[in-house]
Amino acid sequence: MKIAIVTGKDEGPTKLNAFDNALSDAGIGDVNLIKVSSMLSANAEIQELPKLKAGAMVNCVLSEVTSNNPGDVITAVIAVAIGNELGCVVETTGINKDTDELIGEAEEMVRYMMEKRDVAIRELHVEFSTTTVKNIASAIASVVYLNNDIVEG
Repeated sequence: MKIAIVTGKDEGPTKLNAFDNALSDAGIGDVNLIKVSSMLSANAEIQELPKLKAGAMVNCVLSEVTSNNPGDVITAVIAVAIGNELGCVVETTGINKDTDELIGEAEEMVRYMMEKRDVAIRELHVEFSTTTVKNIASAIASVVYLNNDIVEG
């Protein structure tokens, strides 16, 4: 199993446009996202996001937050833990919350999920996107599940 971890943030004239612009900033704005739960296979391999086929149906775990309150600090966090038997993904968001606390929260949740399954963590990755809202902004962090059907070329 191959996955990519992506982040993005942007402003827009509406909440939907801000979200769409953040997806584009992350490189996943031209595909159809299918939200899935948080499980990975044991052989999960993280790689850079390749160019995806426009309109492709793409499975992902998505953390997203949008605000239209100027001055808000918005943050989206994704944490990935991979073990020898399986892996888990968690997402969390915050508005005007300390980024380090949100990262710690995500790490704690993903560690708990692995511990509950009695799986030792071999790799742990945390990525986040944060921005201060000027007008209307969105921040996203996502794990994208990759396969040959969705990759261009």
